[in-house]
Amino acid sequence: MTKRIAIGGDHAGVAYKEKLIQHLRSLGHEVKDFGPYSIDSVDYPDYVHPLCQGIEKGSFDCGIVLCGSGNGVAITANKHQGIRAALCWNEELAALSRQHNDANVLAIPARFISYELTENMCDIFLSTDFEGGRHSHRVQKIPCQ
Repeated sequence: MTKRIAIGGDHAGVAYKEKLIQHLRSLGHEVKDFGPYSIDSVDYPDYVHPLCQGIEKGSFDCGIVLCGSGNGVAITANKHQGIRAALCWNEELAALSRQHNDANVLAIPARFISYELTENMCDIFLSTDFEGGRHSHRVQKIPCQ
């Protein structure tokens, strides 16, 4: 099933982001690049906040954010009430983030994992469904009221 994907982050994730966009489009996904577009130092919140707002408004099904450690983009994304960003560094975590947490944003630590692993995690994240059941009420408790 094809998805509408928002992607962005910071300068440390640009090289992976550009390759991922090509890969995702080759699979038929619609991808919007929120930037940045060069390796010049930038402030990741300037890119992650608009990306997350697009997901919250329903313009995108999910997002992928990348930075050096993955922490900055994940922390920023999780400030949004409608976002559940998961920092992942292996395939099992990518799957579990969807199955148990209904994550809608995958955060990638570009300086710590290979591009091949990044691509595999994205494919798993995009093809894995939320299990619901006992996990549903937990996910419903995540947003602050």
